Amino acid sequence: MGSVAGPERVGAWSVPAEPDRVVAPDRAVAPDRAVVQGFYDRMRAVAPAAVGAIERDRAAGPGREFGATACGRLVRSLDAAGVRALGMWAHHWCLRFYDDDTRPGRRLVREIAGRRGLGWTPDEVRWMLGESYAAPPAADDRFALPLAAATELPPAERAAVERAAVERAAVERAAVERAAVERAAVERAAVERAAVGRVGHGQRRPAGTAG
Repeated sequence: MGSVAGPERVGAWSVPAEPDRVVAPDRAVAPDRAVVQGFYDRMRAVAPAAVGAIERDRAAGPGREFGATACGRLVRSLDAAGVRALGMWAHHWCLRFYDDDTRPGRRLVREIAGRRGLGWTPDEVRWMLGESYAAPPAADDRFALPLAAATELPPAERAAVERAAVERAAVERAAVERAAVERAAVERAAVERAAVGRVGHGQRRPAGTAG
């Protein structure tokens, strides 16, 4: 996903990906398709206002209190269900399709994560966790909203979400470490090849030298 800047982005950002593209960490506990369709219907209802607010905040630049931003005003205008839909939409677009132009959207996610008593449901949290799995590791706050929302769930549901996030983080750390080892091996091999080449070049006799 590229920059959110410009009117050509509004159409794409206003329509979340179709439910059959949803990624969940465990299909056995993923929300029912009909439930997910309801999420997308709710997100489409808030998406145009969300796109406009994020664009205005990008143009205004950082440094303002959240309540003074367009996103802050939008949050105040919504009831709890609307804020949850806004949070799911922002989580989907600004973390799953992470790039450097989504700073206002990521701030919106963090601010919603900091609110309590929004009435998050287990299905909503599971869906957001699946989106977190689909987000790139560069989006280091990709678990912020589902983990915060999970605090409103029954203990067993909360524990399952937290465990899944921890396990995912461990898998990603292992992948990063493995990639670092492989990269070091490639670099070491290149250095060794270069050293062999220098030795071979030094052993060659200059042209015209007697044998």
